Amino acid sequence: MGHYTSLYNLEDRVGVVTGGAGILGSETSAALADHGARVAVVDIDQAGAIAHAMHLEKEYGTVAIGVACDVTDPASVAAMTQRVEEELGPIDILHNNAATKGHDMQKLFATVEDYGIETWREIMAVNLDGMFLVSQAIGTLMAERGAGSIVHTASIYGATMGPDQRIYEGSKYLGRPINTPPVYSASKGGVVGLTLYLATYWAGRGVRVNALTPGGIRSGQNDEFARRYSARVPLGRQARADEVAAGFLFLASDASSYVTGQNLHVDGGLSAW
Repeated sequence: MGHYTSLYNLEDRVGVVTGGAGILGSETSAALADHGARVAVVDIDQAGAIAHAMHLEKEYGTVAIGVACDVTDPASVAAMTQRVEEELGPIDILHNNAATKGHDMQKLFATVEDYGIETWREIMAVNLDGMFLVSQAIGTLMAERGAGSIVHTASIYGATMGPDQRIYEGSKYLGRPINTPPVYSASKGGVVGLTLYLATYWAGRGVRVNALTPGGIRSGQNDEFARRYSARVPLGRQARADEVAAGFLFLASDASSYVTGQNLHVDGGLSAW
């Protein structure tokens, strides 16, 4: 194996992906497995996590487990972390990716003027509080051992720019009108701030912390949204989940050994405009 190829070799590494049964997490966990890592697929959906872990074992011949976890609950996060380390070994890579749309889509997509504080807190509890709790639990262990890579999923909205409201004229998600909720942008902006803080906090102890900012991935939006969104992107289309996972793989592996505190955009050039 050549030097540069070996930088992406994750054999004998253990990776954790929260939101691992979702659209992006299922791809990043596959990227880890494809490069030889043992993988913990972590999700609030236990059945989905177990099913995807079984798929990874069959498809890539690696060891994978599905673990249920509520990232808003410190006890659940602690139990997840302990189980992963007991069954797979010390955690080397964390993709901190769990996010939520909440339990009520109508309230999620309410206007700023009508946005409920209960919905705000529900989304923040997962998107930002959960991000911290999982980083705290796993990053502390990484720092004690002197090595690790943490990748936080951010977003173009909040991390880089405000949403273009014109995109949402006639746009729908699973049949209902949509927008980018204010809590989503606020939470993802917080993710970038947390990334910068932890990157400098743990740098001296061998833990790298970076953010990954995907462009829009096709996931239930109607054709009108896809058309309007794609018209705003220099490459002229939405992202594929595997394209974003490839960016994650760079940040997770030794190929980015001198990269920390950065926000890698995989957005088709949207943020360049």
